[in-house]
Amino acid sequence: MVRHCEILALVLCTACATASKPRVTTDDLQFVDSLFSAYSGSTVPGASVVVIADGRVVLRRAYGMADLERRIAATPETDYRLASVSKQFTAMAVMLLARDGKLRYDQPVRDFLPELPGAAQPVTVRHLLNHTSGLVDYEDLVPESRTAQLDDRDVVGLLAAKDSVYFPAGTQYRYSNSGYVLLGLIVARVSGLSFPEFLRTRIFQPLGMSATVAHVEGSDTVSRRAYGYSPRGGMFVQTDQSVTSATLGDGGIYTNVDDMQRWDQALYPGATALVDAATLDLAATPPQLPAGAGATTEYGFGWFVDTYRGEKRWRHTGETSGFRNAIQRFPRRRLTVIVLTNRSSGEPGAIAERIADRLLFR
Repeated sequence: MVRHCEILALVLCTACATASKPRVTTDDLQFVDSLFSAYSGSTVPGASVVVIADGRVVLRRAYGMADLERRIAATPETDYRLASVSKQFTAMAVMLLARDGKLRYDQPVRDFLPELPGAAQPVTVRHLLNHTSGLVDYEDLVPESRTAQLDDRDVVGLLAAKDSVYFPAGTQYRYSNSGYVLLGLIVARVSGLSFPEFLRTRIFQPLGMSATVAHVEGSDTVSRRAYGYSPRGGMFVQTDQSVTSATLGDGGIYTNVDDMQRWDQALYPGATALVDAATLDLAATPPQLPAGAGATTEYGFGWFVDTYRGEKRWRHTGETSGFRNAIQRFPRRRLTVIVLTNRSSGEPGAIAERIADRLLFR
C-alpha cells in the first residue's frame, strides 16, 4: 500500500539532468517501490523515504503502517525514533557551544562531569565526539535483571561503578553510546537548559523542524508517532520500548523525513547553516590515530565519513528496539537519501545505498 504523496520535481528538465542534479523518472519510482515491497501493506510495519537533490525533494514516499494496533498508515509526516541517527544532532549541539566559547573540544569531560570515574580523566570532548574515548559502552553494563528504563544520569552511575576503559583515550576507535549520552549531559550542564530544550531552541526551531523532539515520556508528545515492531513467529509484535530506549544524547530523537530534509539543507554552507563551513568540516573529519593502533576510523563528529564509488559520503544508521533508519549524503553531488522504518528487521542502509546508486551512478 503505497501513498503516492507529493513527488516534487518528478520530471526535472533534461537540461538540468546533470550528474549533480539527478532526474527521477517513472522507472526510478517503480524501482524504489520494489525496494520497499516488504514494507508495503496494511499488516506490516512501514517506512518513509525522501530523496533530496540540489536542495529539492525529488522523491517522497511512505509504505505500510505506523501503528498496527490502531491501523494507522505510515506517511511522510510519520515520526520515527531515530536511534543513533540522533548523534548528529548531539554533535551539532556541542559544535554550537564550542562556537559560542562555552566549551573547547580538547577540554576534559570531567571539567563538566566531575562525578565521572578516575578512568575518564584523560577523556576530552573530542574523544567523545569521534568515539576514541575508550569508555565502555553502557549497554554492555546494564544488568540483565534490570527492567526500569535507564536515563542519561543512570549511565554516569554505570560508568562510575565500572571505572575502567577499553583503551587509553585517543589511541584507538571503538563505537560507544556512552560518549554521546555524556555529550547530552554536557550540553545541558554548560547551557543551563535541558538537553531537549537546547535542541528545540537552537536547532529545531531555527530550522522549522516543528515535528522533531528529543522525547521524554510524560514531558512531551510525539504528534504522528510510529510504534516499533519486531518479527516473531511469522507476525510482527510491538517492541517499541526497551531498557535503553529512554536515553537522549545517543538516540532519543523522534522526527520525520520532511524535517530531516530541512536538517540536511542546514548541513551545507549558506543561509540556513547553523555553523560556518569550517565548523561543518569538523563533522566530516575523522581523527588521525597513532601508527600501529590496529584500527582505522571513519567517524567525525556525529557522522561516518567515507568514499563510495569515488564520492565523499556522510552516513549513519540507527537501530533500537523496533526501529531501523539510515541517512546517506553525497555533499559534492548534493544528493541525500533518508530511510526511516519502524521495525527491527530489514536493511534501510542497503536500501538507501541502492537508491543512491540508481540516481548517481547510472
